[in-house]
Amino acid sequence: MGLAMSDDRLKNLTLQQMEALIFLVEERSFSRAAKRMLLTQPALTKNIRHVEDCLGVKVVNRSSAGVTLTPEGKILYDYARRIVRLRRDAADKIHQLQEQTGGDIYLCASTIPATYILPHAMSEFKKSHADIRIFLKTEDSEDVMNMVLDREVEIGCIGKKPQSAKLIAEPVWQDRLILIVPKGHRWIKKGSIAVSELTAEPFVLREKGSATRDVFESYMKEHKAVGLSQFNICGELGSSEAIKEAVMAGLGVSVLSAHAVRRELASNMLFEIPIISCRIERRFHLIYLRQFELRLHHKIFVDFLKTYQMIFAELKKT
Repeated sequence: MGLAMSDDRLKNLTLQQMEALIFLVEERSFSRAAKRMLLTQPALTKNIRHVEDCLGVKVVNRSSAGVTLTPEGKILYDYARRIVRLRRDAADKIHQLQEQTGGDIYLCASTIPATYILPHAMSEFKKSHADIRIFLKTEDSEDVMNMVLDREVEIGCIGKKPQSAKLIAEPVWQDRLILIVPKGHRWIKKGSIAVSELTAEPFVLREKGSATRDVFESYMKEHKAVGLSQFNICGELGSSEAIKEAVMAGLGVSVLSAHAVRRELASNMLFEIPIISCRIERRFHLIYLRQFELRLHHKIFVDFLKTYQMIFAELKKT
């Protein structure tokens, strides 16, 4: 029998057949090895015969004194033990990975959660999960969705529910968009204003791709039949911080997340003006690919954020 043929036929060896050889050597008896493998003795014998057929040589010597290995059998036995040990090591490492709570999380969030919510949440999370590291990027909502879809990050957090069927979206924190004006504005004494007054006032808008802008625009169209083209837009800016500075500087009024202006409202640097018959609410969503398998440390973080929404809600009430 040619060597090349033997090499090719070695591919047909199975782990069970190699284990049969290992147990046979350790027990030095076909009956005891079969019992240990929970096989019948004929089944064990068949496994050994298949090994010998694949090699084209005998691997064991059978005698009244017991079982011994041929030179070829000794070589195969040594390699079989290594292969079985490698399989066990692989199983152990996989098990350890599944049980391991630590790890890195690559997260991207839109401006509001990235700036005003997640830093507080991450600080609280770190107190009980020091072995989990979080790497946070900030982009507008459209870019966050694209980064999740392109696998540039593992999890996203945005201010609107995505339409893509490739994404799973889990709602977390509540948010409310409010009209803000600077100190000394004439509307502060008035108390509330109508939509018609708002459209006539110089208005500072977030950039395209911002969920804050999308939610505000959709609400006005659906509930008030008013488009952005009817507003007196005096500027578009790329972040909530820039919008706040512009409003405080007197450029115009704007609508922002209540999370974004909490400090400024408390210190009377900005003022909230109710819009008659308008309550603009939304939910932030955690998003990840439907095909993305959350590991244990991802699940721990996601579950924490779902709980943290209640903690944050309580903080807001005080």
